[in-house]
Amino acid sequence: MYVAAMKAIDKWMIRESRDSLLYVSDMKNQILDQKMGHLACFSGGMFALGSQNLPNSSAARHLYIGKGLTNTCHESYIRSETGIGPEYFKFSDGLEALTLESSEKYYALRPEVVESYFVLWRMTKDKKYRDWGWDVVQALEAHCRVDNGYSGINNVYDINSKKDNVHQSFFLAETLKYLYLLFSDDQLISLDQWVFNTEAHPLPIKGSNPFYFHKKRKEKLR
Repeated sequence: MYVAAMKAIDKWMIRESRDSLLYVSDMKNQILDQKMGHLACFSGGMFALGSQNLPNSSAARHLYIGKGLTNTCHESYIRSETGIGPEYFKFSDGLEALTLESSEKYYALRPEVVESYFVLWRMTKDKKYRDWGWDVVQALEAHCRVDNGYSGINNVYDINSKKDNVHQSFFLAETLKYLYLLFSDDQLISLDQWVFNTEAHPLPIKGSNPFYFHKKRKEKLR
């Protein structure tokens, strides 16, 4: 099921921009929107992680996509004045990983970009992913930190942007967790033993993690 889904995404939704940026486009009514959402930036880590369990002929392509998508999401960050990426960024009308739409310029403390940094760091040990993560930490401190926590901002292209005064729960559960793990040893929640669900809760992998056990065994322990 996973392989079939990724094959379809690769065929119909993965595109390369004029600046050679790889992106996964939104699709509506079978028509590509030529824009990518911040929420889709987890897909870089997903493709990279999935490559570990594929034959060599497919693994190289999936890892290439994973690295490319993660790089593109990084570009959406560094092309803004705050060093933080927008909710959506486009690849049309001369735009490359940017948006001109006011309704797409905000940042809501989302985790997907640093999630992919974390996964790619664990898989490749390329120091740039930690460097990129540290840049995010500094940007968050500079533009999102408030007296009692952190707030989203309305416009990532304005260093004096107003804040939305919302401290999202997923900022603690996901964004900060992935940043912490990015700079931690591999043994802390090893990706060989744990898998993260969509809310970044680590779940033990059957056959690899001693914390995994079947319901019947659990009942015997009672």
